Amino acid sequence: QVELVESGGGLVQAGGSLRLSCVASGRAFSSYAMGWFRQVPGKEREFVAGISRSGGVTYYADSVKGRFRISRDNAKNTLYLQMNSLKPDDMAVYYCAADKTPLTRAWTLDSRKDYWGQGTQVTVSS
Repeated sequence: QVELVESGGGLVQAGGSLRLSCVASGRAFSSYAMGWFRQVPGKEREFVAGISRSGGVTYYADSVKGRFRISRDNAKNTLYLQMNSLKPDDMAVYYCAADKTPLTRAWTLDSRKDYWGQGTQVTVSS
C-alpha cells in the first residue's frame, strides 16, 4: 500500500511559478513510475508529466512542454512538478499517481494507476 500526499498548490498570477510536491509513504517508492495528472470540473483527468522509476526518462503533455519539469528524489520518497510560465488554462486540480508498470508512451495515455493522491488545487489568475 502506498499513500500519496500532494502539496504546493495555490493561487498564482499568469506567468508565475509553482512547485508541487508529492510525498509517498512506504519503502517502495523507487519501484513505481510516477506521474502528474490534472482535472477540471466536467472534463476527464489528463496526463501532464511522467517520470520513470530511476528518473532517467520523462514524458510531457504537449501543452506543458518547455514550461513544466518533473523530477523525483527517491531518497526522500518525493515527486516534484516545477511549473513555470503558468497560464489560466493550467488551472486545475493536480494529482500525483504511482504505478508499477514501466513508464512508456502508453502509460501516459492510461489513467488507470495503482495509487492516486488526493489532489492539490492550482489557480491561475489572468
